[in-house]
Amino acid sequence: MVEATRRSPHVIEKAVRLMRAISAHEGGGVTTTELANTTGLARPTAHRLLVSLAAEGLVDRDTTTGRWSLGPELYLMGAAAANRYDITNHARDIVEEISRATGESAFLSAHRGDETMCILSREGSFPLRSHVLYDGKRFPLGVASAGLAILSHLPAQEVEDYFARTDLVADWGAEHSQEQIRERIATTLSNGYAVNPALIVEGSWGIGAAVFDRKGRPGWALSVTGVETRFREPRRTELGTLLLDQAHRLTNRLKSRSVPGRGCAVM
Repeated sequence: MVEATRRSPHVIEKAVRLMRAISAHEGGGVTTTELANTTGLARPTAHRLLVSLAAEGLVDRDTTTGRWSLGPELYLMGAAAANRYDITNHARDIVEEISRATGESAFLSAHRGDETMCILSREGSFPLRSHVLYDGKRFPLGVASAGLAILSHLPAQEVEDYFARTDLVADWGAEHSQEQIRERIATTLSNGYAVNPALIVEGSWGIGAAVFDRKGRPGWALSVTGVETRFREPRRTELGTLLLDQAHRLTNRLKSRSVPGRGCAVM
């Protein structure tokens, strides 16, 4: 029994990694092999856990294609959790106002563990758009403007702990070395808002501002994305200032309502 108890957190961690990997894929599902590669699990281990999750309704497998998707039980859990953690109803008008005022696509992302997840979006009126960010898209902290804004405003020790366990260079390139991210953190703290100067997709820029929970922690971020020609100075500063104003507005709105801290996206 003691040995089983020691193993349980490890098994749960693997199962959660699988569900997060499934959620990161757009419609159509994902194969067992792809999930094993994404999570670093052996394929037999991944398959065994997926079968167990399917038995509980947490994942679902298409009998024709063999591809995995999130299951109906997660939908029910998410609906129940939404009353406590979902802030999209508080933020929707603000995201729409940002998009309308700037012509750029606007987003709300939630801080979840070592990642951000986009939970609300509004397309801009400008005909050329960046498609880097969309509902359900996850990025590690420090990657994209929302993740940089949130990472920059975490307590210093948490930032150090994150760097100690994270290597972004392998997946995101040399521009995401600790040294360069630390420089961008300093700039973010100086300006108040974060800038992604086309580090993910060439020509696609983003600006983000952190939204804080009732405990003063960065739980979410508002951001805009667009093509480089739309993010030159002085407009870049204007966009950053607008995002800061709206992030402050949303922060004050959340403080006055019963919204828990540590913003969580519904899985």
